[in-house]
Amino acid sequence: MPSESSLQPESASPPQSPSPSPSPRDTLTLRALVSTKDAGVIIGKAGKNVADLREQTGVKAGVTKVIPGVHERVLTVTGPVDGVAKAYTLIISQLVAATPSSPVTASPSTTHTAIRLLISHNLMGTIIGRNGLKIKAIQDGSGARMVASKDMLPQSTERIVEVQGAPESIGRAIEEIGKCLLEDWERGLGTVLFHPGTGDDRSSGNRRSGAGYPAGSLSTRRSSGDGGRGRQSPTGSPPPQSPVSAQPAANLRTQNISIPSDMVGCIIGRSGTKITEIRRLSGSKISIAKAPHDETGERMFTIIGTPEANEKALFLLYNQLESEKERRVGREQQQAELQD
Repeated sequence: MPSESSLQPESASPPQSPSPSPSPRDTLTLRALVSTKDAGVIIGKAGKNVADLREQTGVKAGVTKVIPGVHERVLTVTGPVDGVAKAYTLIISQLVAATPSSPVTASPSTTHTAIRLLISHNLMGTIIGRNGLKIKAIQDGSGARMVASKDMLPQSTERIVEVQGAPESIGRAIEEIGKCLLEDWERGLGTVLFHPGTGDDRSSGNRRSGAGYPAGSLSTRRSSGDGGRGRQSPTGSPPPQSPVSAQPAANLRTQNISIPSDMVGCIIGRSGTKITEIRRLSGSKISIAKAPHDETGERMFTIIGTPEANEKALFLLYNQLESEKERRVGREQQQAELQD
């Protein structure tokens, strides 16, 4: 799992909803990273468990398909906040019951476990609150503990928030997290979803986690053929669809990405050479805010172009950030060696 840190701004990522939702303000979509083994338990024989879950809670739930050689899958649950929280409570209880516990006396209701939620980086601040008051209240009220990864996941703008505790405590925490995410759903626009698979080096010893950069750096996710590249839909609603016959201008997308102020210079380059090259190679129009957009000190990059052009722009920006990170790490190591 990525390195731990205190929670910072972010939001539940917009999923691939199979059908339109009534309103992004009423419907929550919450994704979690699960092992392939746990995914099997969640689905059940011939899909029985997930079908029962839908019937008991009224939510839509599903798990991504198996990818050969990849040991993680994404669980997506969509519905009213209380339904989503109830669904996760049932899922976690099910997973605990399916895992033999060492103490003979342990029961699913008392066993401590954890679930790894996928939360949009831009919504983390909503969960944390000013001076960490919100996250403290959620932890105190639910009895669960919450730990956020410092880095974004590879080729995405999502981070892991691990919620630890008894199944009921985790369920209570998830309900409060869900309320926070719906209150500030617009911050989740433009979330680049994480998809386990190619380019995900977390399980190999090579920890080039998609960001490893300070909070706010970005990466781009792989195209999975769902037409949702550069997705900007709010939580619970599908991305806008462009008619096949639409003119190129009608197919333009706008995506806003926050970049830490201390990384902006490396993207612009001397006399603007780097950003000019990224614009030329991608075909997207990229503008940069002159001042930070909030108290985090991050600068907003606005990317406008076709989905393909925007994905190319994100890829180039990601590579530039990674190169700069590696350069800085190398410089720090060199300085440390000189001091020794």
